[in-house]
Amino acid sequence: MSLRRVFTAACVVFVAGEMALRLFWIAGGRWGYTVCDRTDLGDHPARGCGADQVATVPFVAGWGALGLCVALAVVIAYTDRWKAAVTWIAAVILLILAFPLHLLFEIPAGIAGQPTDWRDLGGRVALLAGGIAFAGLAHAVGSPRGSAPTEYQPAPEWARRWAYVAVALPIVGWAVPHGLWVLGVPFGISEQQLHSADGDLSTATGVALTVVPPLAALLVLGLVQRWGQQYPPWLPGLGGRRVPRLLAVLPAGTVAITLVAYGVLSFGAFAGQVLDGEQSWAQIREGWATVATLLVFLSWGVAVGVTTAGYIVATQPGRRAAECRRSGVSATGPRAGRGRRVIAKPGGP
Repeated sequence: MSLRRVFTAACVVFVAGEMALRLFWIAGGRWGYTVCDRTDLGDHPARGCGADQVATVPFVAGWGALGLCVALAVVIAYTDRWKAAVTWIAAVILLILAFPLHLLFEIPAGIAGQPTDWRDLGGRVALLAGGIAFAGLAHAVGSPRGSAPTEYQPAPEWARRWAYVAVALPIVGWAVPHGLWVLGVPFGISEQQLHSADGDLSTATGVALTVVPPLAALLVLGLVQRWGQQYPPWLPGLGGRRVPRLLAVLPAGTVAITLVAYGVLSFGAFAGQVLDGEQSWAQIREGWATVATLLVFLSWGVAVGVTTAGYIVATQPGRRAAECRRSGVSATGPRAGRGRRVIAKPGGP
């Protein structure tokens, strides 16, 4: 079965499941109900946003979402001309709504015993799965014909530079300040913020949140190294084989979109607090590290996204043949009359 059929089936399952769930809510059911009471979110929406208090399903979560599901189903089934563009748009929207970075923080907190809205997290996981499915379908539909390179193709130099930036940012901008906070050093934050963080997170959770992001960032190097295109030879059964492009592109693209979305939305929320007077300039100066963290997330997402684009360019199907055509050499050997070494006969002119 081709990847296009696999991702098409996954998209159909996701759309059908979302349609059934929205119809269930409209009919009065409340299983998996994730609608929030926007009039009283409280200080910690992740701990429960009052879904049970919303008696009538809002249009966006009910009939509006149902209409979008029907439109996506029509695109999947009948439209070929705009399928790649529409599915990419759907993938980006679903990944932003899923907010995987929220899952990264809330799931460990819930496992550690912190109050958590598990219905909301379950809905986000479903949206994340749908976003990945639509991204896979968009990639399968929009990819040019031809086979991907079987040999290692060096990434562009600009992609390599951005990869190093993507690795350095979470170390300098995330691990260093968070490590100091775990050690009790109020680096760039107030004593009150430090004590509040200590009360919300255990030491083990704080260490995990400090160490995991920079370690995960090291995987970005695979987008510009050989082991990102070919499995290392020491892997049993896989050594030397080509790494499927989607195995690298989908996770990296998801992370990039999530980080950029988090940075943009967080900056918007921060600007709103400043304009409303909830944040004074004195508080901002005292807690400058928290504001700088928003910039780190945004820059990190951009760096991962650009590096992913470089990986896509390097592993583009037909790239080898196109380069050979430009250089006058066939993909399997020298072209007749071109790229051939000519040896003059003795006594010739």
